Amino acid sequence: MNVEFGMRNAECGIPDRLEAMLKFKARNLCFISLSLFCLTACGYRFAGSGAFPEGVNYIFIEVVENRTSKIGVERIVTNQLIFEFSRQRESSLVSKLDEADAILKGSINSIRTQTISRLDTEVANEREVTMTVDLKLIKRDGGAVIWAANGLSDREAYDVENAKIETDRNEERAIRRLSERISERIFNRLTDNF
Repeated sequence: MNVEFGMRNAECGIPDRLEAMLKFKARNLCFISLSLFCLTACGYRFAGSGAFPEGVNYIFIEVVENRTSKIGVERIVTNQLIFEFSRQRESSLVSKLDEADAILKGSINSIRTQTISRLDTEVANEREVTMTVDLKLIKRDGGAVIWAANGLSDREAYDVENAKIETDRNEERAIRRLSERISERIFNRLTDNF
């Protein structure tokens, strides 16, 4: 039977290899279509695409409280939160408290730096900074907490240079990257629809 099938294709001018390739492509197309259907049918969606909790539409972001000895870190974290909310859903962010449905408040509770690799017993080669934050979303009217994330933590490694100013610059970059990742997690958790 295979011989007859092969002969019929040869008679029609369709080489067996081309037919196999077309069947393979058709099978792949069916598999991809079925996969996409299953993903959408199961409720799969991109992170951060849900609604804010309790019908909140407009959020005001307060300057994050800095409970550490690291000067200026509150500015970095607050700016990154504002950037992330603007990037994800610009229309939800308001610049005046009286225009908001809710207020996002938070605190930076700790920033720890530790050496993670050394050139010798006295000289650090690489350090790691770890930051922990707490955030809560509260209703503007009444002040009820409608969402909270406590103890959000992340870490980032950075190189230690010969010049202290360069090491400090590397640490600030690491804190910026930490703030970026934490802000993304906050937005995604906040819009996760519980």
